[in-house]
Amino acid sequence: MSTAEPTTTTTATPPQNEWTLSYPMLPATVRLARLHTRRRLTLWNWEGDTEDAVLITSELVANAVRHARCPGHELWLRLTHLSDGSLLIEVSDPVPQFPNFTEAAPQEVAEEQGRGLGIVRALTTELTWRPRRHIGKTVRARVVAE
Repeated sequence: MSTAEPTTTTTATPPQNEWTLSYPMLPATVRLARLHTRRRLTLWNWEGDTEDAVLITSELVANAVRHARCPGHELWLRLTHLSDGSLLIEVSDPVPQFPNFTEAAPQEVAEEQGRGLGIVRALTTELTWRPRRHIGKTVRARVVAE
């Protein structure tokens, strides 16, 4: 397994709480990441929509497992509760490219698969990705607590 951790979160708003965990690149990881996200946000008493945050996490982790699986590597999930109340959900994987990142809103996709990023875009105020320094990329979603 890879020992490289995701890059540090850089925002203008300081973190109030932060949590990071690595996972194997397996389908069962999606369910585990959902459970961990729900638990962490409950422990933090995050005031946003926890179910939306869990769905975003699920979609980003599922994308990493489906499209970025590489032998000997894992994915990283980082949750950052910022002092302004917003939440950053970051998923890092070992593949540096992100083809089709700008394509397809949910209503434009007729197939069952391929709607994940459109759903994530609809639920977030920001969705970006960046290559990581040594290997892979990090996808970041920002959710504002209402």
